[in-house]
Amino acid sequence: MNWRKDLNLGIKPNQLLKDKTTFRIGGKAEVFACPKDEEILRKLVIFARKDKLPVFILGAGSNILAADSGLKGLVIRLSSSAFTGFKFDGNLVRVGCGLMLTRLIQEARRRSLSGVERLTGIPGTVGGAMVMNAGAWGKSIADSVKEVTVMDYNGRILVIRKDNAGFVYRNSKLGKYIVLEAVLSLVKKDKRKIAGAVKKILAQRHQSQDNTLPNAGCIFKNPAKDSAGRLIDACGLKGRRAGRAVISKKHANFILNLGSAKSRDVLKLMELARRSVRNKFKVVLEPEIKIWC
Repeated sequence: MNWRKDLNLGIKPNQLLKDKTTFRIGGKAEVFACPKDEEILRKLVIFARKDKLPVFILGAGSNILAADSGLKGLVIRLSSSAFTGFKFDGNLVRVGCGLMLTRLIQEARRRSLSGVERLTGIPGTVGGAMVMNAGAWGKSIADSVKEVTVMDYNGRILVIRKDNAGFVYRNSKLGKYIVLEAVLSLVKKDKRKIAGAVKKILAQRHQSQDNTLPNAGCIFKNPAKDSAGRLIDACGLKGRRAGRAVISKKHANFILNLGSAKSRDVLKLMELARRSVRNKFKVVLEPEIKIWC
């Protein structure tokens, strides 16, 4: 049996990554799968390990730059109902990795539970947010985490307590696993105050960020006590283009796809920004997005 063509494993042939990412950039995945449950996922990672095939986990595709030439490896999207559920128990919620953050925030607000509204406007999944410790304005999802259930690349299930997850600014140790679900601890709060906070955050994002064209959000992490966008702007790079990609004139840490942009165009602008900031400020910018090139 050629497992790479087994539709029972959730294999989907000829999948273009540009159709799966918010950047709208990327060629075909060598193998693309949407497993229906954890057992199928386990089989996929074991088959891939035996074939020495790299495995990439794709959430909402909102922080990915994929190569135009395609990706050698197995790309897995955990979007089936087995990975998108949630269950509230008092102030605790057990939530699947594939659930969109927007839905989590809505369901928590309905129950007058606070703790995740700072994630408002982030177009990602719970699993992706866990791996990169997503957040904004000094808060992150790690603030609410109790434990995370993961699968390693041998197919074994592990439960990792918050203290062992290695949460730091925009990163964690969870990237070496496949996140399956997490337990979050939220706090009771007046529903109207939560709604007010969500409205305020959305307004702040609309005012400061540029989502007029396809993009992957903030390209670089903010250096300590500074802003990557401010540094790039100070180098006079707003509006600089490479091919069909451009550094936003509104937010210098955003690169926009003007239509048919290539991954190489984005990489050129990233290198320009890194080199310029390093030369002018002696600061080395680190990518916040995942680069599958």
